Amino acid sequence: MERNPRELLQMLKFELQFLENGGYQRSVRKPREELSVFQDSPSCLNYALPVRKYPCTDCFLMEFVPADKKGESVPCHHIPLNDRGDTLASLEGFGRDLQVQDAMREWLHATIAELEASVAAADQAPGRKTVCRSL
Repeated sequence: MERNPRELLQMLKFELQFLENGGYQRSVRKPREELSVFQDSPSCLNYALPVRKYPCTDCFLMEFVPADKKGESVPCHHIPLNDRGDTLASLEGFGRDLQVQDAMREWLHATIAELEASVAAADQAPGRKTVCRSL
């Protein structure tokens, strides 16, 4: 399901804010329990559910998952995060939390900037009606 670029932008900004506010840091009570990026975020359709109730195909992140990886059990972990092709699946491992979070942060910043530019270009496109909003 293809989403509106503005909606995608809002969701990615939420995910970045969650990351920046320490959402993926280990719990003091369970320091050995790693959090799963995207799956342990409130932006996940199945967040905090004991079983997966909603299909990943309904997730906004599916737009970034390569076609050949959409059938994986956790498709969002196969999103290419950089030019080297690193993914969450390839980076994850005990003790690599900071590396995973750094790659995720870089991907979010780059993707948000790209979407913002796309939205701005669409807003400037000829024939687009502009709406004046008074404050």
